Amino acid sequence: MAQVHRAPLADQAAVVLLDRIRSGEWALGQKLPGETTLAPQLGVGRSTVREAIRQLAGRGVLATRQGSGVFVIALDAPEDRDAVLRRAGIVSVIEARIAIESEAASLAAHRRTATDVRAIRSALSAREQSGHAIDDQVDADTAFHRAIVVAAHNDILLDLFDALTPRLRQAMIEMLRIRTSHTGPADHAIHVQLAQCVIDREPAKAASESRGHLESLKTALT
Repeated sequence: MAQVHRAPLADQAAVVLLDRIRSGEWALGQKLPGETTLAPQLGVGRSTVREAIRQLAGRGVLATRQGSGVFVIALDAPEDRDAVLRRAGIVSVIEARIAIESEAASLAAHRRTATDVRAIRSALSAREQSGHAIDDQVDADTAFHRAIVVAAHNDILLDLFDALTPRLRQAMIEMLRIRTSHTGPADHAIHVQLAQCVIDREPAKAASESRGHLESLKTALT
């Protein structure tokens, strides 16, 4: 049976426990052996086992139930989202944006408030006046799209949008250095139309405008 030999012991113990869960030693919903059993198996002290269990609980793999013990609630730990995004191709990021923003646009058209409308109009104006610096153009464009996601009043969609932003920003800057079709009046008119669909409470049209715009962006980036 695998044992831990190198520091930090708690980190290594967590790796060994996760490997054993992945291998099927404990099924979903099954209770883990107690600390007195796991500690000698891993070659560490009980306090190290407790810390390893805390780590895996924090990653959504284990759950401690007061008075009952520790149970397996997932058969693997999700990879750190930032690491996934760093590795993801830009097409995958755009496709994720399409899924997030088309739904957000539809929800925004249903849920937008007067405050949201003011924020969208302000962001749209700032986008139009963002000047010639590519960085400023990209940031103003992102702020506009974010204002629509905010108007959807869905914290998870907003969190996902914000997670994608750093990965997308550099790709957009690089694209605009060699292409100008996404910075002129025609492009801005598309954003005006998207904003108006949200303001006019037209969910289907808002979703369609968002999807169409991002699909064209995907084409431009490939």
